[in-house]
Amino acid sequence: MNKQSAIDVSYFPGCSLASTATENNLSLINLFNRLGINLVELDDWSCCGSSSAHCINSELAFDLATRNISLAPPGRPLAIACPSCLLRLREAQHHMQNDEKARIRYEETWGRPFDPNLKIQHYFELLDKKNLLSFSKDQIQKLKGLKFVTYYGCMLARPPSLPRDTKYHGLMERILSSLGATSLPWAYTSQCCGTFLSVARPDIVTPLVNKIIRGAQDAGADFIITACAMCHMNLEVRPTVKPTVPTLHFTEIFSLALGTDDYKKWFSKHLVDPRPLLKAKCLIN
Repeated sequence: MNKQSAIDVSYFPGCSLASTATENNLSLINLFNRLGINLVELDDWSCCGSSSAHCINSELAFDLATRNISLAPPGRPLAIACPSCLLRLREAQHHMQNDEKARIRYEETWGRPFDPNLKIQHYFELLDKKNLLSFSKDQIQKLKGLKFVTYYGCMLARPPSLPRDTKYHGLMERILSSLGATSLPWAYTSQCCGTFLSVARPDIVTPLVNKIIRGAQDAGADFIITACAMCHMNLEVRPTVKPTVPTLHFTEIFSLALGTDDYKKWFSKHLVDPRPLLKAKCLIN
């Protein structure tokens, strides 16, 4: 891809992609570079309050989210990979669009005018605007023989306060199928994994995760492909089902299919090593 043709998009990685899911972050940046999109990380971003803050203190949660919104420069969209972070920032923006007191609080707290035209987007929205199916036709059917189930998680379903948001369910299936992989039907694509309860109540999360893993096994999947870093972590950390099903971030498998050696930086970070199965499928050396 010609670097001169690349477009700049603001990027909020969030805490998960900066820590427990660095492989998601690395593969996302790699993927977007290949597609001609330069992700420009927000300078001095901070936690958006996506775990427990919004349950405990709504004003604090609003301020955490709007601080990051205030860092986004005008004139370009703000891309987010974590569905939970996306939800927090979009809800805060929606609140400001519909409540003058919220706008005043934002402007007095952060000293910046509210930008009602700022587009806060999941990175799926950027992919959906690309002609990826046409792009994929230029690639060898790299993923042929790989059977997968997609796991979007529950956060992308979003609450009633954001009724017009696009869900983008089906995007991962379309893209990976165009690269030769086989999407399998199953009943758990939006099943909740327990999210941040994984720390406080693993006794709740483990049965939820086990049910998802068994569902993937029953479907005959080689891999679970995720859209959410928190879901990915829970699927690796909390199951007691043996053997489990390896889980990959969508950005990892898509980047791999387009051809990259950077996967050596990603797969070593997985708690459930996907490399033996990927080697058996002749997808990596």
